[in-house]
Parts: sequence; C-alpha cells; structure tokens
Amino acid sequence: MQSLDALKTELLGKIETADTPPALDAIRIDALGKKGVISEQLKSLGAMPAEERKSFGAAVNQVKQEVSDALSAKAAILAKAELDAKLAAEAVDVTLPVPSASLGRFHPLSRTIEEITAIFADMGFSVAEGPDVESDYYNFTALNIPPEHPARQEHDTFYLNADESGLRPVLRTQTSPVQIRTMEASEPPIRIIAPGRTYRSDHDATHSPMFHQCEGLVIGTDIHMGHLKGCLIEFCKAFFGVDELPVRFRPSFFPFTEPSAEVDIGCSRKDGGLKIGAGDDWLEILGSGMVHPKVLANCGYDPEKVQGFAFGMGIERLAMLKYGIPDLRTFYDTDLRWMRHYGFMGHDVPALHTGIVG
Repeated sequence: MQSLDALKTELLGKIETADTPPALDAIRIDALGKKGVISEQLKSLGAMPAEERKSFGAAVNQVKQEVSDALSAKAAILAKAELDAKLAAEAVDVTLPVPSASLGRFHPLSRTIEEITAIFADMGFSVAEGPDVESDYYNFTALNIPPEHPARQEHDTFYLNADESGLRPVLRTQTSPVQIRTMEASEPPIRIIAPGRTYRSDHDATHSPMFHQCEGLVIGTDIHMGHLKGCLIEFCKAFFGVDELPVRFRPSFFPFTEPSAEVDIGCSRKDGGLKIGAGDDWLEILGSGMVHPKVLANCGYDPEKVQGFAFGMGIERLAMLKYGIPDLRTFYDTDLRWMRHYGFMGHDVPALHTGIVG
C-alpha cells in the first residue's frame, strides 16, 4: 500500500508540472496505457492471496480515478492557456482607423443622362423607352425616311439577319422609334423624352458605333414653334448653367419634321479652348422641328387637329462640351485613370426625376 501511495504522489506531481498538451498526454499513456504503471498494478492482482486481492484492487482503482481526474483537470487548464495565448497573439485593435476603400465614380454619361432627365422632368416630361433592335418600319418608314435615303444603306446602318417575313431588323440608328411607339399607344397630349443607346456604322474621334441620344416629343392641339423654341432655350441655359446663353435656330432639313431647325449656342474660341456663352462664334448642339404631318398620320393622328414638336441630341457630345472631354472614344475605354479624372461622386449626381406624364 505504501508503494501505491508513492506511485500516486509521483504521478500527480508529474501532472501538476506538465506544461503542454503533448507532455500531459505522455504522462497519461505512462500511467493508464496498456503497459502503464497503474495497469501493471492491476495485472498483479492475480498473484495475490484472495484476502488481499479485494482491498488492493479497490486501492488501485481509487488511484486510477484520482489520476484520471487530475489529467482531465490539467488538460482543461492547458487548453484554456493555449486559447488565451492564441487570442492574445491574434488580437485586433478595434481603435485603429478603418483602411480607406477605393470609392467608385459615376460615369460622365450617367451624370449627363441624369442631368438631362432632371431638367426636362421639371418641364413636365416623362421618360419613355423602347427596344434597341427595331424593325425597318419603326426606324425608317414611320418616320417618313424614304427608301433611297443614305441612312438606310449598309455603310451607315447595322442590319441583322432577315426574320420569317424576309425583313431585316436593324440596330436602331436613333431613339425616334420610341416616339412612334408612344404615339401609337397613347392619345395626346404627349410630353416625353427618350434617352438610350443608338448604333451607326461610324468610328473616329467624334463618332462611335454605339452612342447615346436623347430625343423629345410634345404632341397637343395647340403646339407651335414658339413652344419648341422656349423649351429648348430653357434647357440649354439650365444644362450649361449660363443664364444669358445666346441660342439661335437655323433652318435645316429632317425627313420627320417640317419645318426643321438646328440649334446653336453662343461660344468663344481662344488659344485652342472653347468657352460656352456670349462670344463671336456659334456651336451646333442639337436638331429639332415640328413633327411632320406624314409622321402624325402614320401614327393614326389627324394632322389637321393635332401637331407637335420633336428634338434630338447626342449625349456624348453634350458631355464632351460641358466637361471638357476631348475624345469621344475614351468614354468606352474602361480606363480607371480616366474615370477618376472625369467621373463624379454619388452626391454630385442629381436624383432621377420621372416627370409628369402628359
């Protein structure tokens, strides 16, 4: 019994001084393994007299239980110490400032579309949309564009494969088809703008195969040229932020309007630069006119009872003029340096207005 007490004291001492889980596991194997010292004590029971076997067996089991309890308690202590050390080593200082993230920018085209929409919304216009792939009828015929017109040629327009009827759809060359679809589906009064993507077979510093336009349409019973002029003059002043901006209307020709007019704004050129406002020069920015009677008739309207005006502008061109962007092609280069220079932060972009229908 004395040797068993000494064995217990020795094992408990080793457990107490163990400082790592592997060291503690080695003590467990040495004490309780198949060839451990306590297991060897139990094996010796067979050689003892019967009267001693019972008391010695109970004493060995008591030592085994105490050693097992001590091992479990020490394992918990070592596990906690290991976790505390790991947490201390991986601690995060929550008082440190958050690393600054790279902020995105609104594309100048998105900014320009929002600005145009907001200005016309304040005039009571709503936004209308239509498909990018159009039929020949909506893109040309309904707009009074004759079959021999250059815009119908392969070198100017992207044609798709013929459909079941043998007709070839086109990628719309303007957003004017939206005007036709709106008139077919609505009764006057109508007051809409139609911003969107358009496509033409052209590519240089001032032209792109895909670009953006915004067209406008007003239809009513008493609409005249004075309404057209007043609307576009106010738009030009608001968009360019020049209260005394000179605006002139120059006679022109478009198949879908009669009379037609190009709209110019005043500017001055000096040392290769351009300044919009009062000056000795003019800059063309958009086309306009009174809706042609044939277009009204194609949409089911009586030209003797209703009339209206329409206009169209290139969004890239307006953005280039307002923000001093020299090359149209850079709009589509996906160059982050360009975006950081010309892009706009979120709070710089006006909220989208829906306007007032009709």
